[in-house]
Amino acid sequence: MRSRRWDPAVAMANVQEFGEHGGVNPDICDSSTYTFLEPDGMERTFLGQQPGCYLYSRHYNPTCAYLGRLLAAMEDLEDCVVTASGMAAITCALVQLVDPGDEIVASRCIYGGTHTLLERVFPQKFGVSVRFVAPTCLEDFERAITPRTRVFYVETLSNPLLEVAPLDELAALAHRHGIKLMVDNTFAPLLVTPAHHGADVVVHSLTKFINGMSDTIGGAILGSREFIGSLRDLHQGTAMLFGPTMDGLRAASIAKNLRTLHLRIPQHAKNAHYLAERLQESGVPVVYPGLPQYPQRKLLAKLGNTKKYGCGGMLTVDLGSKQMADKLLRALQMQRVGYLAVSLGFYRTLFSAPAASTSSEVDKEEQQSMGLRPGLTRFSVGLDPDIQLSWERFCEAAHEVGFVLRR
Repeated sequence: MRSRRWDPAVAMANVQEFGEHGGVNPDICDSSTYTFLEPDGMERTFLGQQPGCYLYSRHYNPTCAYLGRLLAAMEDLEDCVVTASGMAAITCALVQLVDPGDEIVASRCIYGGTHTLLERVFPQKFGVSVRFVAPTCLEDFERAITPRTRVFYVETLSNPLLEVAPLDELAALAHRHGIKLMVDNTFAPLLVTPAHHGADVVVHSLTKFINGMSDTIGGAILGSREFIGSLRDLHQGTAMLFGPTMDGLRAASIAKNLRTLHLRIPQHAKNAHYLAERLQESGVPVVYPGLPQYPQRKLLAKLGNTKKYGCGGMLTVDLGSKQMADKLLRALQMQRVGYLAVSLGFYRTLFSAPAASTSSEVDKEEQQSMGLRPGLTRFSVGLDPDIQLSWERFCEAAHEVGFVLRR
């Protein structure tokens, strides 16, 4: 574990590059292919004997490489490959790590698309078994290990229930058995640095907090230089052969937005904390990692830099039923509290009911076993300049639909 003086935002700030003609931003490369001075240079690159050369943008692109260097600095890992989406990042990384007959032990409470990928696609298409366990229970992970287990897969803060994975203990257990720990850190950029707690591979949906504008899709895989090199391998690398390529223009846009992440994350957290406190005072069942009653508050403080960056911009509210959730979320949008939309990390507040949206792929019995109720709503709290006004509008919306707030 690194010193608490290490700061991911400072690490990114130290990645200082400029354009070919002295521009304060690196040049954007929109070439799909690259020239060689001699034929044997092209041949050596295809044979893997000339690493670092640009060949074809499905393989490597200078602008994407720059974004990757920023992200690798942020996560304190050696290298990074960026992809066209977060799901592309997860898929490519996992397929690179496992072979037919291998097994993955995964958190039960993860993003619905990831859950479906692991529950259905990996066993049926790749011959890889997946066991789902409670994300907070180390004993469940240990009981699920077999000689064929190759990967533990967790989210730093689970989507949507906001449970914290015990990364230090999971990493120690995994490494005792020769298993890789893979962590999706989408909900907690800057807040937690999984590599400092033993994670071997970190993935992100760049679409969310990192980009912050809800105007593009992107993903990232971070790890050792050796592992990222294997992903880019021309002959067997999934990040090359699956073709999950990010466009250079998009990479440049995300890189610019990434430079303000250290300003945005504390504001998301500040606003989320304010709303969580008001909801709690009003008698509403709310889960937010910054509240004193949050059961894993000490664990998150141990893992993360909560004093500087807060406890994240996500909270959940149990509205009791899907019917009430539908009515209130519609009213919240009409009152301009935010938008009834999936995704997260936008500068406006976004809200949805995961059981009927982002986790709808998960069958109802599994939803129930993980604690995902039909009336549970997920809020990605925005950068509201007047969060008190947002709360007043929330109260108006609640009054309109008959949702009782204790005042």
